[in-house]
Amino acid sequence: MTKAPEIEFPCRYPIKVICRTDEGVANRVIDTVRKHAPDLTPDDINIRKSSGDKFISVRINLMAQGPVQLKEMYDDLMTDGAVRMVI
Repeated sequence: MTKAPEIEFPCRYPIKVICRTDEGVANRVIDTVRKHAPDLTPDDINIRKSSGDKFISVRINLMAQGPVQLKEMYDDLMTDGAVRMVI
Protein backbone atom coordinates (compact mmCIF):
# COMPACT_ATOMS: atom_id res chain seq x y z
CA MET A 1 0.00 0.00 0.00
CA THR A 2 1.46 3.37 -1.00
CA LYS A 3 1.36 6.44 1.19
CA ALA A 4 -0.59 9.43 -0.15
CA PRO A 5 1.61 12.41 -1.01
CA GLU A 6 1.81 15.06 1.68
CA ILE A 7 0.82 18.62 0.93
CA GLU A 8 3.67 21.10 1.07
CA PHE A 9 2.58 24.38 2.67
CA PRO A 10 2.19 27.18 1.83
CA CYS A 11 0.33 26.33 -1.37
CA ARG A 12 -2.71 27.26 -3.43
CA TYR A 13 -5.59 25.20 -2.06
CA PRO A 14 -9.05 24.97 -3.66
CA ILE A 15 -12.16 24.54 -1.53
CA LYS A 16 -15.82 24.28 -2.49
CA VAL A 17 -18.56 25.24 -0.05
CA ILE A 18 -22.06 23.94 -0.81
CA CYS A 19 -24.78 26.04 0.83
CA ARG A 20 -28.53 26.23 0.94
CA THR A 21 -29.60 29.39 -0.91
CA ASP A 22 -30.03 31.89 1.88
CA GLU A 23 -29.90 35.66 2.10
CA GLY A 24 -26.24 36.71 2.30
CA VAL A 25 -24.81 33.20 2.58
CA ALA A 26 -22.17 33.74 -0.11
CA ASN A 27 -20.92 36.87 1.67
CA ARG A 28 -20.85 35.04 5.00
CA VAL A 29 -18.79 32.22 3.46
CA ILE A 30 -16.37 34.67 1.87
CA ASP A 31 -16.04 36.67 5.11
CA THR A 32 -15.33 33.47 7.06
CA VAL A 33 -12.68 32.33 4.60
CA ARG A 34 -11.15 35.81 4.51
CA LYS A 35 -10.84 35.69 8.31
CA HIS A 36 -8.49 32.71 7.88
CA ALA A 37 -6.94 33.76 4.53
CA PRO A 38 -6.86 37.58 4.50
CA ASP A 39 -5.04 37.75 1.15
CA LEU A 40 -8.11 36.41 -0.69
CA THR A 41 -8.96 38.40 -3.83
CA PRO A 42 -12.13 38.55 -5.97
CA ASP A 43 -10.28 36.53 -8.65
CA ASP A 44 -10.01 33.65 -6.14
CA ILE A 45 -13.81 33.34 -5.80
CA ASN A 46 -16.43 31.74 -8.07
CA ILE A 47 -20.11 31.47 -7.10
CA ARG A 48 -22.65 29.27 -8.90
CA LYS A 49 -26.33 28.52 -8.34
CA SER A 50 -27.76 25.04 -8.73
CA SER A 51 -30.18 24.42 -11.58
CA GLY A 52 -33.13 24.48 -9.16
CA ASP A 53 -31.83 27.51 -7.20
CA LYS A 54 -31.97 25.54 -3.92
CA PHE A 55 -28.21 25.54 -3.43
CA ILE A 56 -25.15 27.57 -4.31
CA SER A 57 -21.51 26.56 -4.50
CA VAL A 58 -18.79 28.97 -3.49
CA ARG A 59 -15.46 27.90 -4.97
CA ILE A 60 -12.42 29.53 -3.47
CA ASN A 61 -8.77 29.09 -4.36
CA LEU A 62 -6.85 30.30 -1.32
CA MET A 63 -3.24 30.38 -0.18
CA ALA A 64 -3.16 27.77 2.58
CA GLN A 65 -0.51 28.14 5.26
CA GLY A 66 -1.01 24.79 6.99
CA PRO A 67 -3.41 22.13 8.23
CA VAL A 68 -4.34 24.05 11.39
CA GLN A 69 -5.54 27.01 9.31
CA LEU A 70 -7.64 24.71 7.10
CA LYS A 71 -9.17 22.85 10.07
CA GLU A 72 -10.11 26.09 11.86
CA MET A 73 -11.61 27.50 8.66
CA TYR A 74 -13.62 24.31 8.07
CA ASP A 75 -14.93 24.39 11.66
CA ASP A 76 -15.97 28.05 11.30
CA LEU A 77 -17.70 27.42 7.97
CA MET A 78 -19.68 24.50 9.38
CA THR A 79 -21.16 26.68 12.14
CA ASP A 80 -23.29 28.48 9.50
CA GLY A 81 -26.66 26.73 9.32
CA ALA A 82 -26.87 27.22 5.53
CA VAL A 83 -23.57 25.45 4.86
CA ARG A 84 -24.14 21.81 3.90
CA MET A 85 -20.60 20.65 3.10
CA VAL A 86 -17.05 21.85 2.54
CA ILE A 87 -15.01 19.93 -0.02
